[in-house]
Amino acid sequence: MALRLLTLAQACASASRLVAGAQRVGRIHTSVQCKLRYGALANFLGDKASKKLTNKSKVITVDGNICSGKGKVAKAIAESLGLKHFPEAGLQYVTSVSGDGKPLDEELAGNCSLEKFYDNPQSNDGNSYRLQSWLYCNRLLQYADALEHLLSTGQGVVLERSIYSDFVFLEAMYKQGYIRKQCVDHYYEVKKLTIREYLPPHVVVYIDMPVPEIQQRIQKKGDPHEMKVTSAYLQDIENAYKKTFLPEMSEKCEVLIYSTRDVQDAEKVVEDIEYLKYDKGPWLKQNDRSLHKLRMLVQDKLKVLNFTTIPVYLPEITVGAFQTDRLFQKFRELPGRRYAPGYNAEVGDKWIWLK
Repeated sequence: MALRLLTLAQACASASRLVAGAQRVGRIHTSVQCKLRYGALANFLGDKASKKLTNKSKVITVDGNICSGKGKVAKAIAESLGLKHFPEAGLQYVTSVSGDGKPLDEELAGNCSLEKFYDNPQSNDGNSYRLQSWLYCNRLLQYADALEHLLSTGQGVVLERSIYSDFVFLEAMYKQGYIRKQCVDHYYEVKKLTIREYLPPHVVVYIDMPVPEIQQRIQKKGDPHEMKVTSAYLQDIENAYKKTFLPEMSEKCEVLIYSTRDVQDAEKVVEDIEYLKYDKGPWLKQNDRSLHKLRMLVQDKLKVLNFTTIPVYLPEITVGAFQTDRLFQKFRELPGRRYAPGYNAEVGDKWIWLK
């Protein structure tokens, strides 16, 4: 169900981007000519990503524990280097880039709740793994959007967390007994199928903030749900970052680690990024052919999501056919989801023409 709804949302998003405008002639709608998408012909005629890439065409991710200040650091890096900033993808990422932009009901947004996870992470209805699975799909779409932007424009991107660090939260959930081993196996199978299709970031900036300080920030923030997060869960997240994530990423890209105090000096972080040699990682092995293949993949969001589909039964994420169809039809009837901008829209029982 999650894949089907995300797939339809992406189709709506593509339609929104392609239709530049519309006009009415009598009672017949006509549209301006749509811009052609990038494809084999465009590549053959010289629209190659390698011609757009510069020394600032980098993918930078900022990682760290909950409430470690990733957003502020990522935004500062993006502004200083002239890169595009991608805020952390949440439950409503697809909604924010498609349709009318309004948040969806929980039933249509993965049927999971972050607040419920904080309140009762061991809930027996499977909310914890549905949450993790849905977030991974949204972050996968965002990472595809970021790579598409980089390869299409040459402008570098900065993301707050990415698909490469999602597993640290999964491991923490498992150690705390929030999810089952079968869910962990399913997640890693999905990750294995999807992540190999992409290139890792050029730089990972990690904010090393002690758990006690994180708890102080959570208390100061005052979110009643976040305040229920245990120190053991936060410590497991930190351990997964340091024992697994950082060593793995160090082999694929540049890794910069900052303490809470050091990361406050944004100029120093930017200076460190500019002085990196970028002498390792799969980006060095890319050519016009491989970049073309990647660009074709990341612009096709339906194909991006297809890699997350594994035919396996898990009570936490499996939905019956009747329920799936009901939600699918409900999703299609939402305002802003059924028609491209400028076309017919329903208001009550009447049809109106959009101007």
